[in-house]
Amino acid sequence: MTQIPATNSLDTAVRPNVGNRFSDMSSEDFIRIIFTELANQDPLAPSDSNALLQQLNSIRSIESDIQLIEQLKSLVTENQLAAGSNLIGKFITGLTASSDRVSGYVRSVNREGDSVVLELDSGFIVPFESLDTIYETDPDL
Repeated sequence: MTQIPATNSLDTAVRPNVGNRFSDMSSEDFIRIIFTELANQDPLAPSDSNALLQQLNSIRSIESDIQLIEQLKSLVTENQLAAGSNLIGKFITGLTASSDRVSGYVRSVNREGDSVVLELDSGFIVPFESLDTIYETDPDL
């Protein structure tokens, strides 16, 4: 009979941290592992089915949370587009992506990835969330 040597502290200090592989798994991977475990279990000492059901419910809950987050992000973006369209022609001040304070009339509203940006008549682009002030007319007039 061969013995597996115990891991010494030097070995664990040199080995890179692998991290939690569970977060990298899809639900299909998880279900495949569960079915493989069920197919290969000892029929005289079966696995606890309650633990299996709890794990499946946890996966479903996590997937549901992820879908809800994605739907909320989409709703926020749509809301920003609608609010931004009401700003066309209005004078605003805000910060650019590089944190420069700019002002001008909103010429258009654009979607860039998951964010909404306002294009000003001065050529600057202001992310919607960096909008500071909205004026009906130019405050200097």
